Amino acid sequence: MKIKNPFFKKINEIKLLNICKALNVKNSDKKTKIIGINDLKNAKKNEISFFNSLKYLYLLKNTKAKFLITNIRYKNVVNKYSNALIVDNVLKSVGILTNLFYPNALNDLIDFNIDENNIKKYKNINYGKNVLVGKNVKIGKNTSIGHNTIIESNVVIGSNCSIGNNIIIKNSLIGKNVTILDGSIIGKKGFGFFPDNKINFRYPHVGMVIIKDNAEIGSNNTIDRGSISNTVIGNNTFLDNQVHVAHNVNIGNNCIITAQVGFAGSSFIGNKVSIGGQAGISGHLKIGNNVQIGGGSGVIKDIPDNSRVMGYPAQDIRNFLKKNK
Repeated sequence: MKIKNPFFKKINEIKLLNICKALNVKNSDKKTKIIGINDLKNAKKNEISFFNSLKYLYLLKNTKAKFLITNIRYKNVVNKYSNALIVDNVLKSVGILTNLFYPNALNDLIDFNIDENNIKKYKNINYGKNVLVGKNVKIGKNTSIGHNTIIESNVVIGSNCSIGNNIIIKNSLIGKNVTILDGSIIGKKGFGFFPDNKINFRYPHVGMVIIKDNAEIGSNNTIDRGSISNTVIGNNTFLDNQVHVAHNVNIGNNCIITAQVGFAGSSFIGNKVSIGGQAGISGHLKIGNNVQIGGGSGVIKDIPDNSRVMGYPAQDIRNFLKKNK
């Protein structure tokens, strides 16, 4: 189920004809109106989505989106399930269209609605000095917030949470019994842009960070909000210190992520996954359930359920140990 995003104002609808003009796609349809852009899994019939890799074929087969941005390579595949809009650069086109629907999304500026006095209206919470809170923030009872912490507008924090010192939280929905340790930044925009010779094209990030119940986020973690999809940390998942989670990453339940692990964008991590310190997970990968990844490993391909891997590139741990006796 798609959770309503309270952080970014969206244009209600845009004519398909105007979308195609912006993307330099030939189209004469003057009647069809599109209400938004979404990922393949969550897109509705009157939304546009995109397809850029055969590894997402299983999502393409079940998408409800009537129109999909793609390139000439996947034209015939897409047309079996939807209507292809052919562009030269899929991801750049998605960025252009996201800007059309969310014209203020790139203005990731300071929230000047925050104020020290806003925190005083919340009952049954403990808070330190210099705590700044924006408008429309919800904070559950028995939650503690440390010194010099900033919670920007529209953030939701559940009950019995512990939010440490010197933390910034924005564009986030946080469950119950969540602990966030000192120095973390939650919900900033991801590192998304397309290089150009004169000026880089920045990719808007209109997703959220969702941290589910009983999770723990270590000190000095950075968790980027999603670009279109959300970044998700599952129930009872613990992240050690100095972990970076990039945009659109989905980490499952009951996972243990140790220090200095880095996740590239749009990777899916299953349940009960353990990852050793300083391991790196490349983007757009699927890590199965009950997987163990050794410290210092470099994961560059999907890993099936119940695997134990180590090394670079990560391989079955028994093979790794044989080669490195």
